[in-house]
Amino acid sequence: MIDRTVVLGCALSGLLLASCAGADGDHAPIGDAVAELPIFDAHIHYKEPAWDAYPVESIIELMDRNGVAMGLVSSTPDEGTIMLWKHAPNRIVPELRPYHGSAGSSNWAKVDGMEAYLEDRLERYPHEGIGEFHIHRLDITDVKFFRTVVAMARQRDIYLHVHSDAEPIRWLKSLDGEVKIIWAHAGLSTPAPEVHALMAEFPDLLADTSLREWDIDADDRGLDPAWERIIFDFQDRLMVGSDTWVNSQWDNYDAIIASNRTWLSKLPRDVAEKIAYRNAERVFGRRISMDQIGTR
Repeated sequence: MIDRTVVLGCALSGLLLASCAGADGDHAPIGDAVAELPIFDAHIHYKEPAWDAYPVESIIELMDRNGVAMGLVSSTPDEGTIMLWKHAPNRIVPELRPYHGSAGSSNWAKVDGMEAYLEDRLERYPHEGIGEFHIHRLDITDVKFFRTVVAMARQRDIYLHVHSDAEPIRWLKSLDGEVKIIWAHAGLSTPAPEVHALMAEFPDLLADTSLREWDIDADDRGLDPAWERIIFDFQDRLMVGSDTWVNSQWDNYDAIIASNRTWLSKLPRDVAEKIAYRNAERVFGRRISMDQIGTR
């Protein structure tokens, strides 16, 4: 059990976690040894514009180069996920993104035939989640549709991967308190205190931290204190991610993974390991290790 008061006390005084190592060796940051950890990238997209620029072989090569042993992948359209999964089934955890054809982030819940589309894809392929999907603005008139989506997830014991602020998460949980949710980007623009409040409210809520690395890491001042509180309080429910939603994210994949390793390096080894890959091992029932690098 980590004594968070020791770590937070040092962080709040404006010092790097490394300066706390003398207080208790067990709390020393992992530092450069973070390079030894396999990464589970919990927020990958392989969208159609990437297919020519980044063939499936090159995606796995990028993962290999950055020590990314496995990733959770959703795509617009779903064919991208399936291509990547078929190429490297031991490296890819597929999830079903609803977006295809004219169905996009702003209208997908209102597109005719969406329920049938989701059912068909879930029957044909081993998706372990529905998402990442957006709820830009909560419309409770969609309640019947979302009850169906929640039922699909519950029936298969898979996750909803939801890009939204806090209110839609609470609403989905009100439809079925047992539905399993990964909160994309930990709310993205949701302030850290609200992130903490929602994670505390729902003890089974998971979150990926994609696009949050610059909020989390305060550079030479250590970790942002509000985010450090989230990390230590909910260390068993966080996973890192890259969010390769446009090709420029693939172009910058090395830097994105490096930025995540930078903030993980400021954590004690056991906490860094959980967020880097051990939580994903538990959540998705996989063994994740550096031995997977160079394999498919």
